[in-house]
Amino acid sequence: MAMRYRKLGKWGIKVSEISLGAWTTYGDAVKDRKAIKQIVKLAYDGGVNFFDNADAYAKGLGEETMSQALADFPRHTLVLSTKLFWPMSDDVNDRGLSRKHIHESIGRSLRRMGTDYIDLYFCHRHDPETPMEEVVSSMSSLIDRGLILYWGTSEWPAARIVEAVQVAKAGGWHPPVVEQPQYSMLARERFEKEILPETERYGMGAVVWSPLAQGMLTGRYDKGIPKGSRFERYPQFASRFVTEENRKKVKALKKVADSLGLTRTQLALAWVLRQKGVSSAITGATKPEQIEESLGAAGVDLPPEAVEQIEGILNPAE
Repeated sequence: MAMRYRKLGKWGIKVSEISLGAWTTYGDAVKDRKAIKQIVKLAYDGGVNFFDNADAYAKGLGEETMSQALADFPRHTLVLSTKLFWPMSDDVNDRGLSRKHIHESIGRSLRRMGTDYIDLYFCHRHDPETPMEEVVSSMSSLIDRGLILYWGTSEWPAARIVEAVQVAKAGGWHPPVVEQPQYSMLARERFEKEILPETERYGMGAVVWSPLAQGMLTGRYDKGIPKGSRFERYPQFASRFVTEENRKKVKALKKVADSLGLTRTQLALAWVLRQKGVSSAITGATKPEQIEESLGAAGVDLPPEAVEQIEGILNPAE
C-alpha cells in the first residue's frame, strides 16, 4: 500500500501517517551511524516524511545522528520536529519553558540538526513555573523569526492545551497546532476521553508516540522478556505493559491480524490511525526489518467488523 499523508488538524502542512522517531534509539540503543542511515533511508524511500526528535534524546545525539542520516535528502521533502523542556545540564535555567531556555534551546537544536528551521517545535511537557503568556509569546516569536514553522505540545494536560490556544488568540500570537500524546491499544483512555475532544475542537492534529505500547503489541513478549529487548533495557516500561492480562489480549489479536493478512505490529498501527484526529503514528526502529514491517501499515483501512473484534478483545464483557 502507498503511504498516505494527513494534515495537522486544520493546518496546511501534511505528515506521513507512519513516521520515525529517535526516542531511546538513535545515539542510545543504536550508536552505529551506518545502521541508523540504513533505517532512515528505508523509511524515507517508503514514503515517510516526518522525523521526530527531541533535544533530550541521548542528550542531543538523537538530533545529531538522525539529522546526519537525513542530510542526503532535499530539505523541502522533510518535516523535522524536535522538542525542549527537560534539563540539558545542571544549570538552573537550562530546563523548562522560560523565554531564555526557549531562545537558547532552538539555537542549539538547529546547530545539532544542521538546518535553518524546524518544521514542528514541541514543548515536551507543560511547565507550571512559567506563565502561559511567556510560553506562547516565546514560541510564537520563533515563528515570526523563521526559526520554526509551527509549534505544538507534548503530553500536556487538556486544560493547559486549551489555555495555550486561548492565550494565543487573546494575544494575537501563533497557537499550538499539534499535540504529541501517548496512544495505543493498551494506553487509550486519556487520549480518547481527555485530549482528542480538545485537539479536534481547536483544529489541532495529534502525532502519537508509542503506538505499539513499547513493543508489547508486536507479540515479541508473548513468552517473556527476551535478552536485549527494550523491556530488558528499560524495566520501568515493562512494569507498565507486561502483565498476564495484556499478554492474553496481544495473543488474541494475532487471529484478527492473520485474518487481514497483517502482522500484529501493522494491526496496532492501523488501529491507531483509524482515528481521524490522529495525523501520524510515530514508530521506532533499531533494525531495518522493523521499519519495513511498520511501513506495511501505510494505507491500511481496518474493516468495521475487525475494529469490533478488536474492541471485544481489548474490553471483554464482564
